[in-house]
Amino acid sequence: MLTAKQIKGIQQLQQQCEQCETIELKLNWEMLQERKEDSLDFFIWNEDELIAYLALYGFGSTVEVCGMVKPEERRNGHFSNLWIQAQQVIVDKGFQKVLFNAPGTSESAKGWMSDQPCDYSFSEFHMHWHQKELAETENIVLREATPEDKAFETALDADAFFFSLEDAESYYNERLSRERECRYIIEVAETPIGKIRVMRNLDESYLSGFAVISECRGKGYGGKALQWIVKQELPTGNIIKLDVETQNDNALKLYERIGFVQQERQDYYDVPLALVTK
Repeated sequence: MLTAKQIKGIQQLQQQCEQCETIELKLNWEMLQERKEDSLDFFIWNEDELIAYLALYGFGSTVEVCGMVKPEERRNGHFSNLWIQAQQVIVDKGFQKVLFNAPGTSESAKGWMSDQPCDYSFSEFHMHWHQKELAETENIVLREATPEDKAFETALDADAFFFSLEDAESYYNERLSRERECRYIIEVAETPIGKIRVMRNLDESYLSGFAVISECRGKGYGGKALQWIVKQELPTGNIIKLDVETQNDNALKLYERIGFVQQERQDYYDVPLALVTK
């Protein structure tokens, strides 16, 4: 698990980097807070100050890479050195797909990525909910998921997010230990038709894994489920957040109708596995 010193160092470095470039880094704090091992995080310290950091986030057989370097310490090879260390872990853990994640408006990230053997893959918008009148959510029920819902959840993840069933099950198992996360099953007439997750962390409620079975899409159930979740989270005072791929027009329009507003764009780059070396 990450130590208190490491957590504080990451938070302070994140603040410096975001203020310097007016960006928002996607550090997946819901995952960092629940780390069960220390092999996925890489640090460079100057005495007690963290000046460079790289993190690996596993999603089944895919690993996402994100990191940052103190503005005054850039162009000194720090991030490249961390990436060399991280490649060993990627190989040892047998990941099959590698994605770099960087804020879309970060010039420093673009500069580093331009020298790497990788290709742009896709982008997603980070969205925040802004105050808006919400409709009634009759005809649907959201209940907390139970172990008996595992087959439904993994099959829906595989269908909606283009996972293999093996990856979907692995991802499901990885998330079970996340104490701050609650999983909900969306039901209509006592029949499961979708799911969504809510992670409460610091001052935010982060929504993820939202999906509805194919035969129930376009019928308004998804919009009602999202509004139900927003109403539930409002009393916490948290910022309500989610991410959506920029090319997913149907989801983007749905979120905007409910009151979600685009914030930072995150770009993803595909690293050929053959070029990840020991």
